[in-house]
Amino acid sequence: MAALSSTPRGCAIDHSTPIILQLTELEFAYPERPLFKDFSASIPAGVSLIRGGDGVGKSSLLRLLAGELPAQRGQLILKDIALEQQPELYRQQLFYGYPQALAAAHDQCSPDAYFTSVAARYPQFDSAYLAELIAELGLSPHMGKTLYMLSTGVKRKVWLAAAFASGAALTLLDDPFAALDQTAIRAVLQILNSFSSQTLRAIVYSHYEQAAGLSLASVIDLGD
Repeated sequence: MAALSSTPRGCAIDHSTPIILQLTELEFAYPERPLFKDFSASIPAGVSLIRGGDGVGKSSLLRLLAGELPAQRGQLILKDIALEQQPELYRQQLFYGYPQALAAAHDQCSPDAYFTSVAARYPQFDSAYLAELIAELGLSPHMGKTLYMLSTGVKRKVWLAAAFASGAALTLLDDPFAALDQTAIRAVLQILNSFSSQTLRAIVYSHYEQAAGLSLASVIDLGD
């Protein structure tokens, strides 16, 4: 079922928290179905969840926020930068990707080489924090391998480490728990929780349910 909504449900925000991304009257439809109409929301600093069942538009919304899907109407403003007016500058402020793209572009690289390429794109990339993430996510034994040798779950952890260390004002994660074992899921939840008090960055992730014990700045509920 497509999500056709004028206002996201369950989008309570602490108004003392800085707003990183503002969506105003967003409209988007695939040729075969409408998805969003007059869709407005504010994404504050910290961790936000896009929640919903299969097919309601979680991944499509992330792609819209990333500027990868062009909205038919509406405005996206990321830290005072409007996507429509300054698309390149807008995209420089965000981290968005997925493991399939990582594999396609970097399969012959080592994790270290991939991290170096990400660091070159993001001036705020935190190499010291990356070292902590490599340890927390259990990536140390894999650093000398090439990405094509790694399992899907390990590749996802490489991608997540890059995302968290990027320093991007807006980080978009499509189902960050997919293909991870329980130990890795717990580690990712701990990392997400460490961003809950952020005032300069917003981490937005999609999932079908809210994780217990995770402190969220906002929830955009697209329904089931």
